[in-house]
Amino acid sequence: MENANSYCKAVGRLPLSDLHKQYHDTQYGFPIESDNELFGRLILEINQAGLSWTTILKKQDNFREAYSHFDIDLIAAYTEEDRERLLTNPGIIRNKLKVNAAIHNAKCVQLLQHSHGSFKNWLDQNHPMTREEWVKLFKKTFKFTGGEITNEFLLSSGYLRGAHDKDCPIYEVILSHQPAWFTH
Repeated sequence: MENANSYCKAVGRLPLSDLHKQYHDTQYGFPIESDNELFGRLILEINQAGLSWTTILKKQDNFREAYSHFDIDLIAAYTEEDRERLLTNPGIIRNKLKVNAAIHNAKCVQLLQHSHGSFKNWLDQNHPMTREEWVKLFKKTFKFTGGEITNEFLLSSGYLRGAHDKDCPIYEVILSHQPAWFTH
């Protein structure tokens, strides 16, 4: 996939840096099994609000480091000192609402893990839903999860169709990685 024409329309409009190619070809739309990685994707999507995805991809490793490798239990236990550490970290997005949402949402995910066995189980048990139903559920459950954030989180983690165009070479790869409920 060397030219923009071999990519999905949305990606074809982006600068085809190695960063976008790698994300498109190996992460976007692929199912995520780990609760911590699912939560990490939610943190990234929340932080993208109002910014370019290129900015987030460039800072992805910084986010992982700053947010304890997306360990839900560690983030849920963050103190005021941790909050200040994040707000002064130039390697991530230093937005108080987004930092507060990550900490709050980690606590919410812990509750979902307790009641459903895992964050992934909660997502699976609520599937399938329309985009609008997902948005309503996410707004009720989490902070800083409007329509676009929820939509991109679900597309990027394989819960909603549409991450790749049907003529994109990655589309078939995605289908081979999806659970049976996705292909029906």
